[in-house]
Amino acid sequence: MNNSNKDVHHVEELTTDKTEFRREIGVFGGVSVIGGIMIGSGIFYLGSYVLQRVGMSSGLALLCWVIGGIITLFGGLCYAELGSAMPKAGGRVVYLNEAYHPIVGFMAGFTDWLVGGPGSIAAISIALMTVFKSFTSIGPMGIKAGAIVLIVGLTVYNLIGVKSASILQSLSMVAKLIPIAIIMLAALFTGRYFPEFQYQEAAQHAVSNNTNIVSMMALAIVASLWAYEGWTNLNTVAEEIKHPEKNLPLSLIVGIGGITILYALFNFSIMRVIPHKEMVHMIESGNIYLGTAVAKRLLGSAGVIIVSVGMILAMFGSINGLVLAQPRMYYAMAEEGHFFKSFAKLHPVHKVPHVPIIVQGIFASVLVLVRSLDQLTNMVVVTGMLFNVLVIFSVIVLRKKYPTINRPYKVWFYPVSVVITSFIFLALALNAAIEDPITGITGFIVPIVGAVVYSIFDKKLKKEGAR
Repeated sequence: MNNSNKDVHHVEELTTDKTEFRREIGVFGGVSVIGGIMIGSGIFYLGSYVLQRVGMSSGLALLCWVIGGIITLFGGLCYAELGSAMPKAGGRVVYLNEAYHPIVGFMAGFTDWLVGGPGSIAAISIALMTVFKSFTSIGPMGIKAGAIVLIVGLTVYNLIGVKSASILQSLSMVAKLIPIAIIMLAALFTGRYFPEFQYQEAAQHAVSNNTNIVSMMALAIVASLWAYEGWTNLNTVAEEIKHPEKNLPLSLIVGIGGITILYALFNFSIMRVIPHKEMVHMIESGNIYLGTAVAKRLLGSAGVIIVSVGMILAMFGSINGLVLAQPRMYYAMAEEGHFFKSFAKLHPVHKVPHVPIIVQGIFASVLVLVRSLDQLTNMVVVTGMLFNVLVIFSVIVLRKKYPTINRPYKVWFYPVSVVITSFIFLALALNAAIEDPITGITGFIVPIVGAVVYSIFDKKLKKEGAR
């Protein structure tokens, strides 16, 4: 077979929707995967950080939430183009392989395998169990033990099959929205205040801190983007989505767009209940859980219970979504030939990559025992963002490399939107590394280790091919 025929065959493999997986995730299931991972406990407290970074200007804070959502949406649109054109399990591993070199995709997948996936699962599991401190006398070891039990339980459940995992994700998505909706609607309709859209206070804050409003807003948008994390995970289950050419883009647009509206409205509803000066005093005194304060003020002790239930359901959905999505990336690495062969096998009955799911659960449990919540969160954020920049920019690379492949969906305002979105995520990655140098260094070391591992598997693969 000559090279041109090989290239044609390779493109056909990338763009075909034939698969050994079971396509059992619809649009609602896709939205649930995104929303289930994205909507976590951060909705109740991240608004405080956004407000702090814009000098306590309510109007600017709301604007930053909307801008953060728009940035995330354009990142999602880039993933939508890539996923609808190449509906393969593994998500960004596949796109990085094709745009640059298989070693780049492997480095991204290896980083997620060693740090990103297990680290996220471990961090959220610890955070979920920590909520129970409000009702019980559970100690640090009890929290870690509970987190491990939760990880093991969801790992076993996801081994049953993608349909059952998707149903649980959809149910948890709906369940978590109920307490959030109760608090938000109660605040919107009974609140007596309106956010202040005066920017003088922010301008004075900027002058006194030797900065400007644009720089302040940039830092605030970074804070809001933490709340939008998780939107990249849907593409890893592309081979299990029904009609991915239309359902994958639709799920991304509806999911990210809906969550942007939810975050903006939720923060607006908080400002309807708590007077601005009181809100400033709360944040300055370290009371950052504004959503909890609103629930308690409107609904009394029942409000605290509702918030706690909401936080538990939100984090439960995030964990299940990660356990569901991440192993498909490790499967793609193995199928490409540069990882453990057992990772490329689907369970003969349940049609899930069972070995990667089990290994991920073990890694996550170990991380629960050896790392704290803050350490896990910082580590996960820094190690993942650089590859998001490369994936978004790969839209341009792949349009030039494969100009004739069918693209059922194309990103809006190309190429300007792609370039700007890439730049924003690059700035975010650099800012995170500067703020936490040790974690930043770790974020660069892990991919380098991945490159070494790739080389070892590559040499082994070439030896086998030469026989």
